Amino acid sequence: MATLTPARRWLALLALALGGFGIGTTEFVAMGLLPNMARDLLPALYAAAPARAVATSGWLISAYALGVVVGAPTFAVLSVRMSRTRLLLALVGVFILGTVASALLPSFGWVLAARFVAALPHGAFFGTAALVAGRILGPGNRGKGIAFVLSGLTVANVVGVPLITRLGQLAGWRVAYLCVAAIFALTLVAIVLCVPRQPASPTASIRAELRVFRKPQLWLMMAVGAVGFAGFFAVYSYVAEVVRQEAHLSESFVPWLLVAIGLGMTVGNLFGGWAADKNLNRTLRLGFPVFIASMAAFALTAGSPVALIVCGFAVGASNLALIPAVQTRLIAVSAEAEMIGAALVHSALNLGNSLGAVLGGAAIAAGWGYRAPTWVGVVLGTLGFGLLILSLRADRTPPPAPAGEHARAAARDSQPAAALAR
Repeated sequence: MATLTPARRWLALLALALGGFGIGTTEFVAMGLLPNMARDLLPALYAAAPARAVATSGWLISAYALGVVVGAPTFAVLSVRMSRTRLLLALVGVFILGTVASALLPSFGWVLAARFVAALPHGAFFGTAALVAGRILGPGNRGKGIAFVLSGLTVANVVGVPLITRLGQLAGWRVAYLCVAAIFALTLVAIVLCVPRQPASPTASIRAELRVFRKPQLWLMMAVGAVGFAGFFAVYSYVAEVVRQEAHLSESFVPWLLVAIGLGMTVGNLFGGWAADKNLNRTLRLGFPVFIASMAAFALTAGSPVALIVCGFAVGASNLALIPAVQTRLIAVSAEAEMIGAALVHSALNLGNSLGAVLGGAAIAAGWGYRAPTWVGVVLGTLGFGLLILSLRADRTPPPAPAGEHARAAARDSQPAAALAR
């Protein structure tokens, strides 16, 4: 890649972050509009049992998350020999088509399918954009590159998601998704104009990418992301109903809570990228307990509007502070298959998205109330932290010696005793 002027470097990074902004809006706007989507797509069920209709509409969130899980490794493997810039353009094109379909298709089943398709490029875009941003920023800045791309997602949660959520409440959720599609169209133009061409790695191959799946540490860190961050999505998927049913506020308060969570995500992401580059393992070990405590505080104080804002900020900040560190570690354990490592973290996170939305919805459907998903989140975050500790301890465990080496070591150990016998 040719040397870039400072202005061109920042324009390229902003184009990549704009893609993250679009992804943040398409993924998270459903959380605030879930009751509206339930009323429109499941009118009979909503009239008979509103809680069940909202819980069923949570499948739309799960479908998007499962699309990410499937799409991230698929695109990462099949596009390994493609120019990274060309791959980004193809991925944004799929975003546009899937999001327009989500807005225009008539029934719950068709919209469910469209959300799955719209999600397929999610992980590959974030993974590819993070590698491109890291290369633009230079060596030693992988965590900052990841954080910069994710900053688009966090800004979306401060500005885009609340505004588009309010637009969806006033003009209809379908109009909201058409606005999201327009953001992706603008991203396509920005990448064409601003991001320098980056060829594929000359040593990359499908076989090398697939070999990474043999590594136990890869699966362990995938589990950390899927289980640990499911806690966040168990909380976030049902914030609209927490506002209405627990705090007894109008739906106009929902965008303000989303702003607070988004501001927390923005602050946490910036800190997390810096902290991951400084000390990766310490960031992970300290970040998870803070994340778990913030979810517990959210559940305990959900009846207070002020506490909702404060604890929502804390949940968003502690969650996003961990993501650059988890992605950096996944790339590291993937070694030569960095493309698939960069993408797989988003498979893990969105498997967590699906898991959190389903388990949170099940808790509501069981009649445990709208705080129950947050307690589900606390349990999931704690399990994720336990898996992280196992992964970090595995780093310090020496690999087992081959059988022949065990025999030679035993022979060496027996030599002093034999000499004494003589």
